[in-house]
Order: sequence, then C-alpha cells, then structure tokens
Amino acid sequence: MSSEMDMPDSPATPGTLEPRSQLGMMTSPPRELDEPFDDEAELIGGGSVPPIEEEEDGEELFGDNLEADYRPNPVLDRYDARELDEEDYDDISQGDRQAAERFLQERDEREGRRRGDRDLLYDESDDEEGPSRKRKKIAERAATGDVEEEEMIESIENLEDTKGHSIKEWVSMLGPRTEIANRFRSFLRNTVNSRGNYIYKDKIRKMCENNHSSFEVEFPILASKENVLAFFLPEAPVEMLQIFDEVAKAFVLTMYTYYERVTNEIHVRISELPLIEELRTFRRIHLNQLVRTNGVVTATTGVLPQLSLVKYDCYKCKYVIGPFAQSQSHEVKPGSCPECQSNGPFTINMEQTVYRNYQKITLQESPGKIPAGRIPRSKDIIMLGDLCDRCKPGDEIDVTGVYTNTYEGSLNTEQGFPVFATVVLANHLIVKDSKQIVESLTEEDVTTILKLSKDHRVGERIINSIAPSIYGHDYIKRAIALALFGGQPKNPSQKHKVRGDINVLLCGDPGTAKSQFLKFVEKIAPRAVFTTGQGASAVGLTAYVRRSPITHEWTLEAGALVLADKGVCLIDEFDKMNDHDRTSIHEAMEQQSISISKAGIVTSLQARCSVIAAANPIGGRYDPAMTFSENVNLSEPIMSRFDILCVVRDEADPLADEQLAKFVVGSHIRHHPAAPSAETVVDNTNADTIPQDLLKKYLVYARQNIHPRLHNMDQDKIAKLYSTLRQESMMTGSLPITVRHIESMIRMAEAHARMHLRDYVQEDDVNMAMRMMLESFVDTQKYSVMNSMKKTFQKYLLYKKDTTDLLYYILKQMTLDQLAYIRGVHGVDVNTVEIHEKDFIDKAKEIKIFDVRPFYESKIFENNNYQYDAKRKMIVQKIDPPRFDG
Repeated sequence: MSSEMDMPDSPATPGTLEPRSQLGMMTSPPRELDEPFDDEAELIGGGSVPPIEEEEDGEELFGDNLEADYRPNPVLDRYDARELDEEDYDDISQGDRQAAERFLQERDEREGRRRGDRDLLYDESDDEEGPSRKRKKIAERAATGDVEEEEMIESIENLEDTKGHSIKEWVSMLGPRTEIANRFRSFLRNTVNSRGNYIYKDKIRKMCENNHSSFEVEFPILASKENVLAFFLPEAPVEMLQIFDEVAKAFVLTMYTYYERVTNEIHVRISELPLIEELRTFRRIHLNQLVRTNGVVTATTGVLPQLSLVKYDCYKCKYVIGPFAQSQSHEVKPGSCPECQSNGPFTINMEQTVYRNYQKITLQESPGKIPAGRIPRSKDIIMLGDLCDRCKPGDEIDVTGVYTNTYEGSLNTEQGFPVFATVVLANHLIVKDSKQIVESLTEEDVTTILKLSKDHRVGERIINSIAPSIYGHDYIKRAIALALFGGQPKNPSQKHKVRGDINVLLCGDPGTAKSQFLKFVEKIAPRAVFTTGQGASAVGLTAYVRRSPITHEWTLEAGALVLADKGVCLIDEFDKMNDHDRTSIHEAMEQQSISISKAGIVTSLQARCSVIAAANPIGGRYDPAMTFSENVNLSEPIMSRFDILCVVRDEADPLADEQLAKFVVGSHIRHHPAAPSAETVVDNTNADTIPQDLLKKYLVYARQNIHPRLHNMDQDKIAKLYSTLRQESMMTGSLPITVRHIESMIRMAEAHARMHLRDYVQEDDVNMAMRMMLESFVDTQKYSVMNSMKKTFQKYLLYKKDTTDLLYYILKQMTLDQLAYIRGVHGVDVNTVEIHEKDFIDKAKEIKIFDVRPFYESKIFENNNYQYDAKRKMIVQKIDPPRFDG
C-alpha cells in the first residue's frame, strides 16, 4: 500500500501534525475535475509512488511492527507552506476567540444542536422518525456515560394507555413506574389548599415533629390532581403503594436529611376512599383490590414480630447471605451460598435481620347493619408497622386496605379441594370514638353548638328532640337525656372510683314504646350496643375465654358491656334474663369493671358504660295496687344500682287517647315515602326540637369538653331530702333508699349542667335532680301512697314543670265531670261543654298556680277545641260526635 494517499481538501490548523498517510494531499497538486479518473494512478497519487503491490515500503497496518508506522520522520512530519492559505486571515486574539465561541454555542442551542444533537433536528411533520432518532441519540450518549438513568426513561404523556397490559403489569414496568413516581413526587411537592398552604409538606412536618412514620393522602384530592394515579391505585394497590412509599421516603429525606435515624420506613396512608363495602359483600372481584369497610373489633392478638428483611448465615463458610424481603404469602429462602456454592444448611442471622410489628384483629359487622335473620360475618385484618395496637375490642373502626388471600391448609382438609382464606392487609385505620367525632367538627359546627347553648330553653328543646316520633312520656325522655349526657366520674387518689354514668330502668305495660326508646338511643348515642335479655348470657354480657386459633393460647373475647365501654349498653327484656346471668352485671353497673378469673387468666376489664334496660312487669301489666318490687321480678341489689326508675302505665283516658291517635295517624301520613310534602300535617308538639344531626354533635361536644364541678352546693337541702326519703321508705316498705341515691342526685345534677354546657353545677341543676329522684321514688309506690306523697313533696315535684300539662289535666277532669253530670241528669249527649273560669282558677290555686292566662294561648288549649270567652268568663269546648262508617 502507498504511504501517501489523496484525502479530500480540508483546512488544517497551524501547528498540528498529520499522520503520514495524509501527507499526500499537501505534496501532490490537486486534480482537475475534468481530467479522466485513473483508478490506480489517482489512488497512489499521480504515479510518483510505487504501485500498491510493493508493500515492503508501505505502512505495516497488521503484524508485529504496527508501532513503526508512528515513528518520527522529520522529512514528512511538516506542513507544506505552499498549501497553507494564511494570507487571507489575520491572527485572532483570545478575547475575540471566546466571543466567537459563545456566539456559536448560543446558535447551536437555539437550533437544537447542543452537545452534538444535530440528529435531533428533524422535520416536525415527520413524527414517526423523530422519537426513534431521539432514542438513538440518548442511547449514544448513554454509551459514553453522558446521561443519567432517569433521562434514559422517556416521559409517558398518555400514562393511562396500558398498551394491552394489565394495570398490575403496566405499573411494574420501569417506564410507567418512573412516570408514576415523578407525578406523585410533584403531587406531594406542589399540592396546595384553598389558602395557598402546601398540604403535604405541612403533614410531613407534623409527622416528623411527632416522630411518626406515616401520613395520610386523601383519595379525593389525589383524584382531582392526578386522576391517572387514582385510577391505578385501587386496581394495583400493592405495586402503587410501594411506589408511593419509596417516593415519600425520598421526599421526607430531602426535607429532613437525618430522619432515617428515627425510622427507616415511611408509609402513605390512603384515606377517604369513596366506596365503602360491607364485610358480607366481599367476593372474588374484590381480590387484590383496595377496599374500604367498617365494623366492630371483637378480638385482637398481641403485637408479634414479623420478618421484614432476613439475612442468613452459611453454616459452612459463615458467609452472610441476603437480605431477602419477605412477603405476606410465602417465605423467601436462599438456594445456595454464593461464596462456597453449598446448598446449606443456613441459619437466620438474628443481629442483621429486620423485623416489623404484626397484629391480627377480627372485625365483625356492626350490629345495626346485619340483615334480618343473618348471623354477623367477620373478617381478619392484618395490621403492620405503626397501625398495630391502635384499636381494642369494642371499638368501631373504618379500615382501608388490600383484600387478599392466604393459603389455609385446614380449609383444604375440610372441603377436599383448594380453598383460600381471605384477609385484609390494612393500610389506613380510623377508630370511630367520641374524640374522633369531636376532632371532625368544623368551626361552624362549634359556633352553632355554643349559640344553641345560650338559649334559655335548650334543656326543654333537647328533651323534645329525644325520640320525637313517640308521643308524651316527658319524664322518660328527660331520664334518657340525662343518661346520654352523664355525670362526671371521680377517682380520688386513684384508689376509690365513683362512676359518672347514669343507669335507667324502664318498666311498664306492653305497647308503651319501651323498645322504641332503646332503639332511638342506639341511633343517637356515639357508641351503643343493643342486646336482649332472652338472647344474652352471662359471658355474652361480660366476657368469655377461648383458645386462640393462631397461638393456641387462652384469650379473652369481649362481651356486650365491654364493647359498650364509654358508651351505652341497651338491654331489652331485662326481666327475661336468668338470675345467674343478671347477677353477672352487678359489678359492671356499679364498679364499672368486669373481673375475670378463668383458665389461668386473672384480670379486670373496663366497662364504663350507662345501662338502659327495659322490663315488663309480672303478669304482663303493671298493678298500681302493689309496690314496684312486687311488680317486677328483680332483686333489691340490682334495683338499687339503677339511678332512675321509670314506670310507664297504659291508662285509659278518652282525651289523651284521642290526642295519641291523632299524633300516630299524622306521623304515618307525614312520613310516608309518597307524601307530597313534609308540611301536609303540622306537628305542633315537636315544633321546638333540634335536628338529629345537630343533637348528636351537641351531645358528643358536651361529653368531651364539659366537665361540671360542684360549687357552693346546698348540702343541707339534699341531706334533708335524703332523710325524709329514708323515713318514707321505711314506713311504706317499698323501694329501699340507700347512699347510692345521694350519688345519683349528684350525677343527675352534673348531667343537667352538662346539658346546658355549664362548668359549674348551679342550684337549678340540683333542684332538677331532686325532682327526678322524687318522681322516680313516688312513681314506684302503691296508688294509695302515691297521692299522699305527691302532696308531701309537692314543692319539689312542681319545680320547673310545665304548668300547661297540669292545667290541661285539671281542665280535662272538669270537662269529663261536667259531661258525666249532663248525661246523668238530662240523659242526652251534648256538643258543647261550658266551664266557669272561677272554678278553674280555684282548682289551679290548689297546686300553687296563680296565672292561667298563658294557658289560654297555648297550643294544647287550642288543639283540644277549647275557647276562652272573656265576656262571659267561660271556657267552652266543642265536642265532635263520633262517626262510624259502615
């Protein structure tokens, strides 16, 4: 090969040396374009060099003498001065050279030719070729190490287009996974609320201030900002939550560099998932989906350690293998040692293995949501990490998690073919207690509650709002209201606990809405458990011991009273319980605890709840000729534990029965689904009520924030009343009065003060408590003793009592007497009854009522067809004759 070859003309930079193979261009004259091209002559450089066959003088491109081609040659290693065109150019200074280079660099950046990216300049109309060229150029830059790994993954604009893959496969790919991470990182960094505050930066700051390891992301906010992520999340929750946790940890470490010393895991908790599933509706379609459900916790295991990242020691060479990430479904083990290639045995390295908290709870359907005739379904919930030990048996919880399956060998043995057990891997947990409800109250709700408490008739409005669909029974409604608000518990020196909850017993004739009162309390109370005496056993009310199927140890299962802790336990058909079962709740009603000593377990459970029970008298109907203890098959110890005894009698009264019938018919008309409007029938009796939602918030706010104290209490008044009641009780032989009744009065006074959101108990509260205690005591007496007692304690019983009812009762009796007189003397039915006002005023003065004019303007006066004739000083009632259609 010739040592000198012709090369195309190109400018040469002065001072640089060219290889010998390129010197021919400077020593031989340029060829004219018109000259014929002779292959051999042109290639060799005009024939001045020996032909190509003479290789001994040419370059040694292959072989052992390769380096000889680059030996110094003073003759050839120089430029030909004749070929240099330096005459047309002046020397350029260093500053001008830098300015020229800056100009060229800016031009290249404008035209997209930065860093050699000339191939990226393509026609915009040629969309098919552009991305391929871009990928090719990025690959070339990656080969030279000039690009980062994230830049190699192209941005996916249409992330929801899964290109035929399932969502689970799509989000597991590197490209979509990186795009999801980038979008979620941007979501955490840039999401602001209506006030312009960064939502999740503030949440992360609060999380780090409390040394927690998780924060909440609301699903509606995620759906409004990043709808594609919200679309993928329920379908592939395991993969998406893993990406979210990784992004969240990296984001937290950018804000707090050393937070990894506190916790090495950061979890994103998804809250406010819009669709709530019932436990009994879970099917195959829900498998591996993000679901939300709620229920009552019935059992919990202890917090156990679970392997998270495990390392193994090779028994032969002591090499540490791992870490292996363990999943919930199966255990990951090493196959062979990478150091000595042995197949084991391997032992777990206890020091370097990472554990996490593990707890399993049993969630059961809420009692009020079970369809008729069905048994409650339950499901195991697995809690990991900081979700452990957040709830206890009896708590009503709202849980969001991944519905998945686990292999259960016992099911296969029983069924004979592969059957899988299902569990929920919890991601987010809310315990529905009064504190959580109070925290959810808005500023507007608190303002409305405080404004309502300023009303001087708020107590009467609350009582009218208790079971407004039940006519009358004001005394029972007041008792239930006091029980719902409750008194203030006390525990001096942590040695002697005095309960603050009020227990109520309703006893009376059938058909007087006792069970309806209990059902209303179940709906309005923040936490309530309903049971019946016939279907409740002693262990069902308190607690029972069973062997755990997981650890095979004896564990405690909570009964109704434990489940109702800090709430209300409602027991219907209280008289149908066995004596043995009824005595099991003696301790729970007074000491508010349940002591267990079974199967080696000696403990005490909390049962801080009010007990509201309903019972029927012996023989079905209440006999007023006998005392309360003779009418009801209950022992004295359990009767003394009830603070308020309500006797409900179904007495025949033509006028009251007529009012009751009108109320029931009007209620049915008003609440029919096809009723044209709610104003078809005006309900005058419930005109001064509080909406049920507001009443529930008012109740929860009062119990959580108001703790009334006794202040300047008239102790002599209570002492005198207690002494008088003891004497009356001994004389009549009826209900025994004990020291517990003094505590009952104090509890009722505190409950009445809490009802009005007062911090101190006033004289008004004490008087109302004394009135309730006396009404409870007087109503349990024989009919013959009751009237005399009412006269004895008249000033207490009439305290703040609505005189309208008393005056209506007097006027009604006078009307009936007048009708009976007319029928007896004249033997005819009349349509109008007239009563002299003077006789009515004299009757009112006997019960210390001196002003009857407000009664003439009351609704009850008008609704019963009464009219006042001021000229004649007469009270006139028009009586509609009965009609019988037939």
